[in-house]
Amino acid sequence: MTMGRIIFYEDRNFQGRSYETSSDCADFTSYLSRCHSCRVESGCWMVYDRSNYMGNQYFVRRGEYSDCQRMMGMTDCIRSCRMIPMYRGSYRMRIYERENFGGQMYEMMDDCDNIMDRYRMSDCQSCNVMDGHWLMYEQPHYRGRMMYMRPGEYRSFREMGYMNMRFMSMRRIMDSC
Repeated sequence: MTMGRIIFYEDRNFQGRSYETSSDCADFTSYLSRCHSCRVESGCWMVYDRSNYMGNQYFVRRGEYSDCQRMMGMTDCIRSCRMIPMYRGSYRMRIYERENFGGQMYEMMDDCDNIMDRYRMSDCQSCNVMDGHWLMYEQPHYRGRMMYMRPGEYRSFREMGYMNMRFMSMRRIMDSC
């Protein structure tokens, strides 16, 4: 049994050529000239508006996305995708005020809708994800642009290409999708 399946379509409303995958795809251009809609058959996915999992990212779960630009606010079409593995277990992440794990540090084990309110922390520039998969959001209350964080050390969001972003809320990806 595959853990996830997603189908991408060149045009809005599931029209035009399609490309189906059950795994990560760093670049659709060899399959589709563009991608403006998708249907998630199973699993949870991050889709990106640039190749190689770069650019703006969007979390999608089982359902139909007939117009990705309108529904997700994308300025361009989808160019790459990454499947989020199912995870059952504890969640643990340390967030840091400064790059390279500097400044204030807080350990989180559950969702946080506003780091300023909860921790009096005005910025988060690095983190260490010990357990689970997380989404970090630019604005409080899980709004704005997002970034998918899987287990690992993230020493500098700025160096990762998120120069003008501040992450103000975090949520565990707990969907069994």
